[in-house]
This record gives sequence, C-alpha cells and structure tokens, in this order.
Amino acid sequence: MLSGLEDQTVFRQARTVLAYAALPDEVQTQEWIERWKDEKILLLPVVKGNELELRRYTGRQDLQTGAFGIKEPTGPLFSDYGQIDVALVPGMAFDTLGHRLGRGKGYYDRLLPRLTAAYRIGICFGFQIFPCVPTEPFDLSMHEVWTEEGRISIPTILPQQP
Repeated sequence: MLSGLEDQTVFRQARTVLAYAALPDEVQTQEWIERWKDEKILLLPVVKGNELELRRYTGRQDLQTGAFGIKEPTGPLFSDYGQIDVALVPGMAFDTLGHRLGRGKGYYDRLLPRLTAAYRIGICFGFQIFPCVPTEPFDLSMHEVWTEEGRISIPTILPQQP
C-alpha cells in the first residue's frame, strides 16, 4: 500500500522519516520499514507516559513490546525534530481536508507541533476517509493522506499549519 508513496518526490528527497509500528487494525508498515531502513534514517515512536519519544529504527532485532502491545525500537533516542523531513501518521479517520482523528490519547497532537519541517502524511484504509472529522483549534492537518487506493491530495487553498 505504501509503494506509491515511495515514488513521490517528497519521499525520495527525504533523509529522515518518521514512521510507525502498526497496531493490528492499522495499515501495516513493518515490511515497508524493513525495505527502507538502510536507505533513510527511520524513526519510530515509543510511548513514554503521556508523550511519544522518537528512536531510530535499527532492525527487528532491536524491537521490544511496549505500551499497548506496540513493537517499539530500542535504538538511539532522536530529538532533533527539525531534521524530520516526512512524518507518516496513522489515524482512526481522516477527512478530505487532511484533518485527523486519533485514538483519543493526544500523543500525536503533542508530537506533531514539534515537527516543524516535516511533511505530514496521513495513512489509513479507504473506509476511514470521511467528509468531515471533528477538530480542535490545536489540531494540525495532514499535507496529504494515503489509502490502499492511492493519494488523497489536500486542497492547498487551506492554510497548512507548520
């Protein structure tokens, strides 16, 4: 499903990419991560209390089961958020304006504002796209959303927050 994304200029030019280790009901990313781990600096989130910290993905051998049963990397801590070029962001639902509905814990709501240079790409299944999802003033929209059916471009006439 993420193979079309690999052909996009924004991804090809990216050096540092934030991905995610998928829960069972999310778009699976493990094979994609394995394919790109030697080509890009790949980061995965680790749940620490109410925050997500980012760690470099170094291989399956360095994963451990963390919060919520998610496989989390034990690689080096990464805190230079401004160096992240692309952020792949899972969600329970997205709308055609790039708004995201998460699982309600606010992890990504707190992380995304730190990713000042990142191009935000929502990842979900086609049935998770809706005309409108609820938003809060602090929510950051995605620059685009990808499903198994391809890319959903977000209108550029809307202001995209950093």
